[in-house]
Amino acid sequence: MSTPGQPAPAGATEIGTASPAAVGARGDDARVATRERLALLRRSKSFIAGAIIVGFWVVCAIFGELLVPKDPLASDPINDLLAPSADNWFGTDKLGRDVFSRVIVGARDILIVAPLATILATVVGTALGLVTGYFRGVVDDVLSRIIEAFLALPVIIMGLLVAVALGPSRTTLILTIGLLFAPIISRTVRAAVLTERELEYVAAARLRNERTPYILFGEILPNVMGPIIVEFTVRLGYAVFTAAGLSFLGFGIQPPAPDWGLQVSENYGVISGGFWWPVLFPSLAIATLVIGVNLIADGVASAFER
Repeated sequence: MSTPGQPAPAGATEIGTASPAAVGARGDDARVATRERLALLRRSKSFIAGAIIVGFWVVCAIFGELLVPKDPLASDPINDLLAPSADNWFGTDKLGRDVFSRVIVGARDILIVAPLATILATVVGTALGLVTGYFRGVVDDVLSRIIEAFLALPVIIMGLLVAVALGPSRTTLILTIGLLFAPIISRTVRAAVLTERELEYVAAARLRNERTPYILFGEILPNVMGPIIVEFTVRLGYAVFTAAGLSFLGFGIQPPAPDWGLQVSENYGVISGGFWWPVLFPSLAIATLVIGVNLIADGVASAFER
């Protein structure tokens, strides 16, 4: 706030608020930056390749039943463990189910669980990161120690504990992965908030006596969206792998669903007998989806770094 007889600071009014011109300039800068990032993504080969791979599996998840030649849940014990052929492109599993149909339709489960779990982790982690980064002091110390305690334990062990406590289901899988990844995201957000809280626009908001929730979510949050978006895409790849791993261990999607991790779990015992196809093809599906998501994450990270 300026004293009588002195001009107000540039870009501020007499009560310490940002001038309309300054607000408009910030908005224009944000729009220009967004257009530049979108242009970089359109030129990014890794982003385009990842989008094609993930897009393929999204189509399979949505239209799977229309694309497959056989019912993915139909058993045919007489024709179990048939090798890949013209009739069964990926062969059959130990219950005689068509592996190709199960791989295509199985994309649905993991593309429901992984994105929802990552959204949950991002929302919770962002809120924690905003609070710990902005308030510092006792709040930061207490929450940071709790977060570090969670991070000290292996993700898969924590996942097993939560899954055992709540019981295996799709909802449990989403909650488990979301809560496991939230502390990781919160640390990234906290680091970004620590820098933002010292900038002039936050000080101006305090001078205007803005409420703390508005400062956190209306002022700081839009300015740390870059790291949040990058972290979301990175964690999505980990969520795919974690969901498949928990299903493999029997704590995720339950039979007879054609979940990829569950398919590997049900058939890995027949590999020693030379029946590799019921395990190979769902494993390749998991690998390609993770690779596709990671390629997208690389492209997004490069766009926000420039």
